[in-house]
Amino acid sequence: MVKTLVVVGTQWGDEGKGKVVDLLTDRVSGVARFQGGHNAGHTLVVDGKKTVLRLLPSGMLQENVMCMIGNGVVVSPEALLAEIAEVEAQGIDVAARLRISYGCTLLLPYHIAQDQLREAAKGKSAIGTTGRGIGPAYEDKVARRAIRMVDLLSPEKLAEKLEALAAYHNFILTQYYQAEPIDAKEVLHALMQQREKLLPMIADVSAMIGQMINENKTVLLEGAQGTFLDIDHGTYPFVTSSNTTAGAAATGLGIGPCNIDYVLGIVKAYTTRVGSGPFMTELHDDIGKHIAEKGKEFGSVTGRPRRCGWLDVASLKRSIQLNSVSGLCLTKMDVLDELDKINVCVGYTLDGKVLDLMPFDEQRLERCQPVYQTFQGWKTSTAGLTQMEDFPPLAREYIESIEQLLSCPVVIVSTGPDRKDTVVIKDPLA
Repeated sequence: MVKTLVVVGTQWGDEGKGKVVDLLTDRVSGVARFQGGHNAGHTLVVDGKKTVLRLLPSGMLQENVMCMIGNGVVVSPEALLAEIAEVEAQGIDVAARLRISYGCTLLLPYHIAQDQLREAAKGKSAIGTTGRGIGPAYEDKVARRAIRMVDLLSPEKLAEKLEALAAYHNFILTQYYQAEPIDAKEVLHALMQQREKLLPMIADVSAMIGQMINENKTVLLEGAQGTFLDIDHGTYPFVTSSNTTAGAAATGLGIGPCNIDYVLGIVKAYTTRVGSGPFMTELHDDIGKHIAEKGKEFGSVTGRPRRCGWLDVASLKRSIQLNSVSGLCLTKMDVLDELDKINVCVGYTLDGKVLDLMPFDEQRLERCQPVYQTFQGWKTSTAGLTQMEDFPPLAREYIESIEQLLSCPVVIVSTGPDRKDTVVIKDPLA
């Protein structure tokens, strides 16, 4: 029996994890988010209605599912409460089904100001963050000066810790960036108001998940972003500030690694990336524009256009290795329906040698050239298909070739944004 299933992005994020989590949660007891912040957006479409979640786990739209935010997540109280209000407006009792770990780091106005000023100061060298303060919040966590969710339980200690934190950040804001300081009293006042709404939802998430596992209940563990935005294993420095790979589910939720039963890797039928950084198969032609337009490739949180390119098997092999992927979910097949030819990067050339695995370091990666295998386009709509036998033969050949190239099974195929636009070849929860 699969008791814990990790859903992880195998590219640079935006692979469609939210839809897949939502699809599977009708048979799980809990969904837990293990890293990232409100810089990530999961788009869910149910019966044509779109909902974008940023901090709330993607199981929130399924009734009777407990949703948990783990200690590996940095939480903006303001952003979380605004999102809760949006979802509650749909008639969903979020507070009854949401629990937030005591160990979550709080993301405060200091972090946002510093993030935006830092990016502006870098100019053309900017990494391309969302400017929402995620990186500086994680910096406070690692430096052991962060204010955490547990600190809301003690107003006196909260005020004392905030005073010290404000002195540190305001020094940077005023002396380094020559910007205005942020009023610590205003931040504390806001936290005290937010505290009243958050307190009933603060819990020992690690213990909750452990109890579910002991009771043979199934818990789905949800990440944000994608593998190659991982702070350790991504295309550094163009990465996020947390570990996005499957192993982070253990540390970001407080469960043992041996308790992870299945890792479902989400991969687009092509590749996209937001922000700066290397992208070996990026397209700058009309095909790239066509993919972007048909795939509606704009960030669900920021609205930023995504860079588009061909599927990259060499990077996916690295991703499968890093995550111990058990099976793949292939999304957005329908975006390729109208193309005459479809290329897949099967390796790179570097200094006269052929590599079939993405190099770990950016110095070598920047010198690589992709090697492509070309497939005939199927020129038939796959949008909304729910049975594999209904796929055109050339589309099935594309899927089977990906499985062979990666030595990893494709267990789910997504053929559209709606929950029902899905083909389940082999149930990961079976």
